[in-house]
Amino acid sequence: MRSTVSKVAALAAAVTLAVAGCSSDKSDDSAKAEMNGDKVVIDTFAPADPTTNLDTNAVTKVMSDKFKIQFRWQTTTFDGGPAKEKRQIALASGDYPDLFLLIPWVDGFTQAEVLKLGTQGVALPLEQLIKDNAPNIQKALDENKTLKEMSTAPDGHIYALPQWSDCFHCTYPDKLWINTAWLKKLGLQMPKTTEDLRKVLQAFKTQDPNGNGKADEIPMTTDVQDSSLMGYLMNAFAYNPVGANNGVRSLLTLNGDKVVTPVNTPEWKEGLKYINSLYKDGLIDQAAFTQNASALQAQGNNPKAVTLGTVPVLWPGIFVQLDSKDGRDKQYDAVPPLTGPDGKSYTGYNYPSSTGYTFMLTNKASKEAQVAAIKMLDYIYGDEGRKVSLMGPENVGWRAPKAGDIALEGKPGWYRFSGDKAPKNLSWDAMAQYNITLAFRNEQVVPADIYSSDGLERRLFQATKQYEGHEDKALWFPQTSVWPDPALGNEIATLQTNLNNYVNQNQLAFITGSKNLDSDWDAYVKGLDNTGMTRYLQIQQEAYDKYKSGPK
Repeated sequence: MRSTVSKVAALAAAVTLAVAGCSSDKSDDSAKAEMNGDKVVIDTFAPADPTTNLDTNAVTKVMSDKFKIQFRWQTTTFDGGPAKEKRQIALASGDYPDLFLLIPWVDGFTQAEVLKLGTQGVALPLEQLIKDNAPNIQKALDENKTLKEMSTAPDGHIYALPQWSDCFHCTYPDKLWINTAWLKKLGLQMPKTTEDLRKVLQAFKTQDPNGNGKADEIPMTTDVQDSSLMGYLMNAFAYNPVGANNGVRSLLTLNGDKVVTPVNTPEWKEGLKYINSLYKDGLIDQAAFTQNASALQAQGNNPKAVTLGTVPVLWPGIFVQLDSKDGRDKQYDAVPPLTGPDGKSYTGYNYPSSTGYTFMLTNKASKEAQVAAIKMLDYIYGDEGRKVSLMGPENVGWRAPKAGDIALEGKPGWYRFSGDKAPKNLSWDAMAQYNITLAFRNEQVVPADIYSSDGLERRLFQATKQYEGHEDKALWFPQTSVWPDPALGNEIATLQTNLNNYVNQNQLAFITGSKNLDSDWDAYVKGLDNTGMTRYLQIQQEAYDKYKSGPK
């Protein structure tokens, strides 16, 4: 579903071979520290959006001065496909950095990748480094059982750390945003069922809700990286499990204590039929399955007219400029989970936090670089470092609360400047979300006006309340805590890549009509087993049984 999917799939095999060959290139004992004056040079691989220059970034300067680090950045874009591809090429070539510092919803390491790189010696064990140098990280691991389960491989090593960002609105990522100004103009109600949505999309397509006399309305669209189209629509038919935050869905659910997949069920087939029917009637934009985030923004910010009716993504800023001059961003509100023909009304569930692994030190890092990097991360875990790294220096990126301030929930603790009040290139923001607890998030000062730029968090909070309770935790496979056998790391990585590609390619074919759900479904189901689904479920079942039997 991305133009880069075939390249990434091809690279997976190359990574397995090439990394194994280069893993002895430089061990942590033999790596010599490269110094620039009194600062240790750390080659750091990280994503950066167009407004961020990590060389001149304010937080980079803070970290550099405080921990005597000279960062030598290798950057990627925020486009998940190319970002993943660049990371895999770096590993496959052997020219990988000392430190990976990633953003999970752009690109993060999977469990299988962490196991593979750890057992090959590319990813360094962190637990002793943490114990000796990082009291804040150690405290978080000791007090947060799930974080420790997520971080600790079956062999007892911590090869990489995930971000912990207990984000309420991220916990329910499968949202649909609808143009309620169009609903009002056409005299329509907020859709509650799958057939209600069909009628609304048809009206958006045919009744000129933007009033310009042209048939330029796009009833539904999204982009490949951020799409929750399958997640939102399928959940009215079958529970569609959330996977990694960079858009790769999970293939696993639970039926009691049995690990199963929903993608071969009759309910899944019915969901695909519904989505195909919307596509066939021109209610889903063809570009939804090919375009990147920039193209979606161009649609949402079309200067000639407001053209987007519904967009299935996490939040409105993905598809429209907030605080736009014509106020179009204020037209969009969240549609609660739809009810399908059999009464199902699920929503995706991403608790407790990010599922990708984002902080990894490699065997290219000298001992000096390792210590400096882990001390830097420990600072980010502390209260001062959490605020500074996330928002920038105090009174520049954020301020302490004032009289009359109201928090999202509870007592106010901090107010973040936004829009014109916040300079560009000020913080590490999403790259630094390592100890963002729910209590910390809820201390944010947020105005009551949910459509103001400063009121965004309250807008997302209130929108998400409509999804809370539609998750079925009995179906949720705790993928973040269940680690398979490290000896199977390579096999799991290959199975995941092959199965995800197979499922995505076939779903796209069924939705767009290049395959027929009536005549080709049985062959698709058979192909799942041929691609390794039976073996994949067996491995995950064994890992789940071990997890259920008690702690490591």
